[in-house]
This record gives sequence, structure tokens and C-alpha cells, in this order.
Amino acid sequence: MNTGLSRRSFLTRSALIGCSAAASPLLTPISMAAAPWDMRLVVIILRGGLDGLDAVRPYGDPALAEWRPTLGTAKGELGPDLNGFFGLHPALGDLMPLWQAGDLAFTHAVSTPYRDKRSHFDGQDLLEAGTPSMAGVRDGWLNRMLLQVPGVEAHTAFALGQGDVKVLLGNAPVSEWVPGADMEISPQAIRLSERIMEDDPAFHAAFSEALMLSEIENVPIRGRDALKALQKDMKMAAGKGSHVRVSQFAAEQLRKDTRVVAFSLNGWDTHNNQKRTLAPALKRLAGSIVALRDGVGPEIWQKTAILAMTEFGRTVRQNGTGGTDHGTGGALLMAGGAIRGGQVHGPWPGLDETSLYKRRDLMPTGDVRAPAAWIMRAMAGLDRGTLESTVFPGLDMGSDAGYLA
Repeated sequence: MNTGLSRRSFLTRSALIGCSAAASPLLTPISMAAAPWDMRLVVIILRGGLDGLDAVRPYGDPALAEWRPTLGTAKGELGPDLNGFFGLHPALGDLMPLWQAGDLAFTHAVSTPYRDKRSHFDGQDLLEAGTPSMAGVRDGWLNRMLLQVPGVEAHTAFALGQGDVKVLLGNAPVSEWVPGADMEISPQAIRLSERIMEDDPAFHAAFSEALMLSEIENVPIRGRDALKALQKDMKMAAGKGSHVRVSQFAAEQLRKDTRVVAFSLNGWDTHNNQKRTLAPALKRLAGSIVALRDGVGPEIWQKTAILAMTEFGRTVRQNGTGGTDHGTGGALLMAGGAIRGGQVHGPWPGLDETSLYKRRDLMPTGDVRAPAAWIMRAMAGLDRGTLESTVFPGLDMGSDAGYLA
């Protein structure tokens, strides 16, 4: 599909709007691909490092309150109970009907093979590549999966916002679409925005939402008019809900021939005041999933699996500014009628200091790639050897934990 944008202008616009792209924009591209099977797979990349210990709270571990005295561990702040050990963050409360219906599950204490450097950019690259390292890697695991299935063709694809959906980059035919907004922002404005976004996550979320709204509405943002247009859109951002509109649009395609969808939700880098900054991001995630469910309808929902994945978790101990820093083990969210829900998968490593990774992070007890591999095995009929050697090189899928209904 001709978008009127060259590859170079696409990348240039990505750099202009992206600001601190690793942890900042509210939403980055969505890509879709047609495939000859009936099950639908939606992959949501949560850029910035979701704190799985806050999203899915192990309140049954007595050490949690010691490490996090002000992060949702006080009486009355735990949120909905899941199974007597884990509780859901209150901002994910809209997903409780899915849990009760058996359409929501989690896998805790999982990670990619990435360790120690804790860079958003490196962590996200490895998450989307699905490999142990980036040496010689130029494609993503979803694209490699598509290459293993005969008859795949690019039918419908969307890239809303900026940047590539790296998990779908590769030689398999996948289309991308970019809204036709015409942005002109100076390099000086970009650098200033980067600093602002790093220091004020709330402003950054509103700014990103405003950009998205302007793009979706095809409102041109040029030169000196950019500030006024963005200020106007920022006032409208909370009510418009571009993340919901993207999910609704994705659902429309999934009702047709589209089988694989990937997009990003950002704003998960909660170094400061996590109680204030994490809740809006979780509400957007919940809203996106509910919109997908409502949009595809009951019949397609029963054939849908959603994976919400992040590049790494966060430190077990809260820091001095009421936030958390980059960590290791995190949580994977799985939703959809195809998911066997009502479970929190994975052996729990414990939160006593000797059980932590390097005495600071949740110890990973599983590979976040494994649930994705088992789901793709059922979806596309791929054999285990192909998944462990080609789609996810170096992965040991382990035993089937029963992720699918």
C-alpha cells in the first residue's frame, strides 16, 4: 500500500517524533500479516520495562512489603485477588472479568536471555529478535515464524506512529502503513523534547497521545503551528483514547483475513513516583485488550491469543523517589479465548535477598519466549525443532505448561 512516504522519510519521521523512543512514546507501530490458519495471535510490546511485581503483585510473599513499603502493599491497596497469593494492580481491574471467564493468565519470573546491562534499547532488540544475542540478527521472531508456514502473504498491515515493529521485520511478506501526517520539527526541538520526556513521564504520555491523535485525524503539524496544535490535542488526549482506537482498528482486520498483529504500548519506565506513573499505562493496556475483545466479537475472540511482553522487569526494592529501576525477571500477560486462563504460571523464586538475581532483581525461572513458542506451535503447526532452532534460536521450550484452552 502506497503511503506517500519513502523508507527514508519514514525513518526520519520516526527519529523526529520518537524522542526517547526506548521508553517514551505511548504507542508505536502496529503491523499485521495475513496467514492461512484460523487462530489469531496479537503481540503487544511493552516498551520501557514493565514492573511485573506491581502489575501482578505476589502479596503472599512476606518480603514484598519489606522491599516496597509504599508501592501498593498497604492494606486496602493490594487490588483484586487472583489466587490467594497473587493480586492484580487496581488499574488492571477491567481485566478481572477475563480472569473470571478463564481468558486471562500470567507467567511470572520470566525474562529474555538478556542480562546485566539493563539497556532499554538492547533489551527491546533482543526481545523482538527472540535470540540470545544480536550478533548477525536482522529480523524478528514473528517474521521468522511466518517464513516457516506456506502460503503466507501480506494482506493488511498498519504502522501507526513511528519506528519499525522489529518483531515482524524480515523476509516474510508483511505490509506496513503510516498515517499521512506531515511533521516538521527542528533538531533542537527534538533534543529538548527528549530531556522533557525523561524527566516527566506524565507529560510525555500526554505529548505522545497528542501526536497519535494528530496523526490519526490527519491533522498536519507544521513549523510554528506545531505547538498550538499539540496543546489542543493534549487537552483532548485523555478522552480520545488513541490506544483503544488502534485496538478497534486492529480488531476489524482480525475479523477478516489478518492472523498476526504486533504493536507497542510505551510508558513503562517508572523510575520516579511509580504509584502515579504506572497506573495510566496499565489502564491503557487493559483498555487495549478489552477493545480487542469487544472488537473481534465472541467467535473470533475464542480463536485469539494475546501476549503482552516487556524487555525486562524492575528492581525488587523501591528506590528513594518512590520508583523502581531496571531489573531482570518480569511478568508476561496472556489473554484471549484461546488462552487457558485463571492461572499464574511459573515456579515462584521467592523475594528473600538470597533468592534474588544479584541480590536486587526477581530471579528468572523461565524464558519469556517459551509460552510464545508453545502458542505458535498450536497456531501454525510448527514442530518443536523449528521453533527452538529457527524461530527462537537457543530456546529450550521445556514442557507444555498448558497455555492454551
